[in-house]
Amino acid sequence: MTKLEIKDVFYRYKHASRDVLKGVSCVLSGGSFNAIVGPSGSGKSTLLSIMAGLDRPSSGEIAIDGNDLEKLNLDKYRREAIAIIFQAFQLFSLLTALENVCYSMELNGMSKKDAKERATQLLESVGIACEKHNRYPSNLSGGEQQRVAIARALAGGGKVILADEPTGNLDEENSKHIIEILQNLAHKAGYCVIIVTHDLDIASKADKVFRMKDGYLSEGV
Repeated sequence: MTKLEIKDVFYRYKHASRDVLKGVSCVLSGGSFNAIVGPSGSGKSTLLSIMAGLDRPSSGEIAIDGNDLEKLNLDKYRREAIAIIFQAFQLFSLLTALENVCYSMELNGMSKKDAKERATQLLESVGIACEKHNRYPSNLSGGEQQRVAIARALAGGGKVILADEPTGNLDEENSKHIIEILQNLAHKAGYCVIIVTHDLDIASKADKVFRMKDGYLSEGV
């Protein structure tokens, strides 16, 4: 199964006087549902951004299945190895639910027919009924939009899911359903799921909980 390793990572913003991340190390594996908690400004989202290859560490190493990200094509890594789910959904407003999920597959060269078939399967797998596949995001509830976002994330084929406060804009019931979907992806489909959250109740459902504080990462709440 996929393994993401973070080894002694430091990170400092340009022109900043102190490190945001200070010697962060952990190993995250496929089949596990992981949560990172901590106060605002502690470095959680920065760490997620580095895992996603959107930022490079000042020092240290990020490796996927033993391959250092420094030596990989990061565009390909982001397309094929990982998927990011955002608090604000980040769906394309002028594309339907189905088109949103098809987009990345077509971008990677899949035929429209195959992409549509795969997108239909993914939407149904996260609980979006067929009659809603041709609706635009504005005509879907927040919970439905996040499900579409998860289906779109799965379309790339990567086995690492990075979720930044994915329930932050949802009510309690929809939050529960989204967490159940992410748990099932980890435990039943072998994904490595990493979720950043302020919600300790959500964190309590994780297999591993990591706490960020002042740039340091430790396991356990």
